[in-house]
Amino acid sequence: RVLFRSVWWRWEFRERRFDKIIGEVAPRYGVDPCLVKAVMRRESKFDPWVYGRHGEIGLMQVTEGAGQAWARAVGRRDYGRSLLWDARVNVEAGSWYLGRAMGRWPERGEELRVALGLAEYNAGYGNVVRWMGLARERVAGAEEFTAEEFVGGITWPGVRDYVMDVMENWRMYRERGYL
Repeated sequence: RVLFRSVWWRWEFRERRFDKIIGEVAPRYGVDPCLVKAVMRRESKFDPWVYGRHGEIGLMQVTEGAGQAWARAVGRRDYGRSLLWDARVNVEAGSWYLGRAMGRWPERGEELRVALGLAEYNAGYGNVVRWMGLARERVAGAEEFTAEEFVGGITWPGVRDYVMDVMENWRMYRERGYL
């Protein structure tokens, strides 16, 4: 019993220690804080020192290219790759990138915008456009399709699993009512 409590408190601390940063940064880029937290859970399990297989850095596993694009967009002149190890900078760059991805689809419903944004965050814009075409084919050429239909058309299993997992965690955080 003591071990269980210890493990639970340790995870609770790990999961909640960046809530203040998330709450301050995510709305600035038009992103639901619960979604940013769900991305962090999947990308790094809230470990700010994680280094990905393809050079992704930190809590939101931001690539150097995404970090540079964020720095240009916000006018940050002191940007260097090492800055992504700073938790606040990492959450800012990742939230900006996710907000930009979701912002490409303002006419879509929230669930679909989230699915499209997450797919772009994980696999890039070009793949999202291709998968949107597959979703349209699945619904007999109709312009409109649901988030589930889009996710079902993602041809890379790892990306499909990523989008489904992050969306599930996003819903969980929202239902919980707090970060």
